[in-house]
Amino acid sequence: MGPTDYLEELRGPRRRRGTSFHLGDRIRQLRRERKLTLEEAGRLTSLAASTLSKIENDQMSPTFDVVQKLAHGFDIDITELFATDSGHRPGSRRSVTLKSEGRMMETPVYRHRLLASELSHKKILPFISSIKARSVDEFSEWASHEGEEFLYVLEGEVRFCTEHYEPVALGPGDSIYIDASMRHVCYSTSEKDAVVMWINTGE
Repeated sequence: MGPTDYLEELRGPRRRRGTSFHLGDRIRQLRRERKLTLEEAGRLTSLAASTLSKIENDQMSPTFDVVQKLAHGFDIDITELFATDSGHRPGSRRSVTLKSEGRMMETPVYRHRLLASELSHKKILPFISSIKARSVDEFSEWASHEGEEFLYVLEGEVRFCTEHYEPVALGPGDSIYIDASMRHVCYSTSEKDAVVMWINTGE
């Protein structure tokens, strides 16, 4: 086995650069494993059957709070929606995500690169996001979900808006930590899409 072969073996099957992750396929798999119709799954997740159908067919990109509803409805840890590991003991796990790697998940307003996505039952959900939105008007609804949220600006400038507080302008090196149950949105104010590190607790 040569050096290149060894590196590929070490990296394992997860190492496809910029791998696009289809959440819809995962949701369909979970629903079929449970022998649920769209209507039955909709009742469990508090989502309309038409919404589930759109998600399964990649016609709709769910917000983080919708992802939480899916996890709760299917009675799994939220990280299991994205993970591929087989449940190793938390004390023995490690995950390395090299530059430009990680599962990609895109919505109309954000482009997320999921980090450590092969691990399930994580206490945090880390990802790098490009902020495509340029105004509050581009959001069909503000996000609101359980847990806590941390954002650190890597490139560009953003405006982070939450209920109860005035919007705050953030640039490279700035950060914000919030109670994620507050309704919130984030959009770019720079010419190019801002890039941020985003961390949510996996509650």
